[in-house]
Amino acid sequence: MIHANSTTNHAGIKITGDFYDFEKLYESLHTIVGEEGEYYRFDGARLRVLGFCYDLRHAIMGHREVEFVENGMDEDKMKFLSIVGSDKNIYLSCTILWPEALFVMMALNDFVNLYASKQAKGSYRIYSDFRNIWDSSITTVRQFQAAVANCMEETIPIKSINRIFKLMNNDYTWTDDYVTQYLDELNVAFIEMDTEKRLKNISIMAKRIAEKGKGYQQLKEALEQAAREYNCPVSQLRTATEYPEFMDW
Repeated sequence: MIHANSTTNHAGIKITGDFYDFEKLYESLHTIVGEEGEYYRFDGARLRVLGFCYDLRHAIMGHREVEFVENGMDEDKMKFLSIVGSDKNIYLSCTILWPEALFVMMALNDFVNLYASKQAKGSYRIYSDFRNIWDSSITTVRQFQAAVANCMEETIPIKSINRIFKLMNNDYTWTDDYVTQYLDELNVAFIEMDTEKRLKNISIMAKRIAEKGKGYQQLKEALEQAAREYNCPVSQLRTATEYPEFMDW
């Protein structure tokens, strides 16, 4: 089972699970987001989800952290079963910055809806509804979202959590044509905060991502103008924002 916990200094979320958990999540995310250009207005959001998949893949390959987790086996059980084995399982882990994780959560709502609609095409409605209810990719993605949501409940003050959940799940938070360069600005700004300030700003980051306020609109306008000047898509442009080489997760 996938677990999610805020990192020590609240820079992001630590995702943990065994090899099969990570492999299933990796495959399910790829299935949900579709092929390149399939949902062309969501290409920016798709790339951010695939960015998280990149870290999952490296964790699967052993390029990220591992930890040992008790599996419930002890000396008495091994003696009763006449076996000798480990009393711990190996869990993989990878990290994702808080603003990035919040956006991925919102984007996955969109991709689940798009994927479910695609599944329903050409099928009888009742059959397609049950097919989506039992679809393993949807179930796996929703379990991942539930793990992150639990982490949010444990981290964000209770007075803010209901409002944040509402913001992140309202219809107007669709991530089509989202200027994802904005996320880089939020990520870097979040990294530069101290631990206490990060904790206080998680809900603010969710609000900024969902509401697409003044800062987002200004950046979008600037990028659209640059895209016209260079005759290229907005998605191909990069801002001057640079991530630090190291950070205190």
